[in-house]
Amino acid sequence: MRKLYIAGNWKMNLVPSEAAEYAASLAKAAKDADVKVMIAPTFVCLPAVVEAVKGSSVIVAAQNVNDHESGAYTGEVSCKMLKDIGVNTVILGHSERRQYYGETDEFINKKVLFALENGMDIDLCVGETLEEREGGKLEEVLTRQIEVGLCGVSEDQMSKITIAYEPVWAIGTGKTATPEDANNAHAFIRSLIERKFGSTVAENTIIQYGGSVKPSNVKDLMSREHIDGALVGGASLTLEQFLPIINCNK
Repeated sequence: MRKLYIAGNWKMNLVPSEAAEYAASLAKAAKDADVKVMIAPTFVCLPAVVEAVKGSSVIVAAQNVNDHESGAYTGEVSCKMLKDIGVNTVILGHSERRQYYGETDEFINKKVLFALENGMDIDLCVGETLEEREGGKLEEVLTRQIEVGLCGVSEDQMSKITIAYEPVWAIGTGKTATPEDANNAHAFIRSLIERKFGSTVAENTIIQYGGSVKPSNVKDLMSREHIDGALVGGASLTLEQFLPIINCNK
């Protein structure tokens, strides 16, 4: 049975001192949680947060990574650098990276393959815009993002990958896909994984929902058959909001 995986993407929020204080409080408060918990601070906060949660089960992830080991790539961070400070998980393909920084499915796939080569766990984000959904292109978009994003990935490597379905129109807007709509999209993603990797991989792959997840809607979302967790944005920035989400199955 798939274990719920609740992740917090802090985006460009919190300075290192704030992040460390919050992470330490979160690790203590979530010590008895019956879910897998991950937090993704900014690059500059990672060392302090890793230290703050040391000894706990909280996973610390990076929000992005480069597709090269080293070199003349100003402003970038490599897998080797992340692993050296104790970070072994990375979010890739987030809609904000796609939208604001022009990351294509092909480029995201290069990062996926390189991160896997370096032994990283990956949270791969996929999802459609409002225009694509209203244009009836949901399945077309998800098919392309899954097929291209996971091109060259083996069945064994899929154990390192979590998929996060994020309808772009629901991120930070307060709008949320209905639990039924979200579950249907998750079921379609699972069918794509089954077609590509087989039924066992599909059954074991965790698929999170992301898009204005909050304490008031998390239980309904997590009760659906194909929704295995959440990638939480704004509501992950305070203990008051994030802890009830982590404890959603209690």
